[in-house]
Amino acid sequence: QVQLVESGGGLVQAGGSLRLSCAASGRTFSSDAIGWFRQAPGKEREFVAAISWSGSDIDYADSMKGRLTISRDSAKNTVYLQMNSLKPEDTAVYYCAADHYGYGSRRSSEYDIWGQGTQVTVSS
Repeated sequence: QVQLVESGGGLVQAGGSLRLSCAASGRTFSSDAIGWFRQAPGKEREFVAAISWSGSDIDYADSMKGRLTISRDSAKNTVYLQMNSLKPEDTAVYYCAADHYGYGSRRSSEYDIWGQGTQVTVSS
């Protein structure tokens, strides 16, 4: 069964950091772009960051640019999202998703495999 599993979420104070992981299983994801999205209560899911299948293309949401680093470890079939200087408005469920041979689109409709999400809560 092909699946993505997020981890690394939790409760952190404003200004703190978290590193989210997106581990893939069932097949190699070295040919997939991986995107991170988030959804806060009562809001639509929004783009956070993405990395192309080759790792050569990286994109970050404008609202979080400068505070994020996305990377991938093909040997571990895992993508990481380092988040620094977290703010209360970053509180949301964070999801990773895969797009086969993708470039890392900002559109969630481009992704066909999704994880279950990990909760990130930033206290003020």
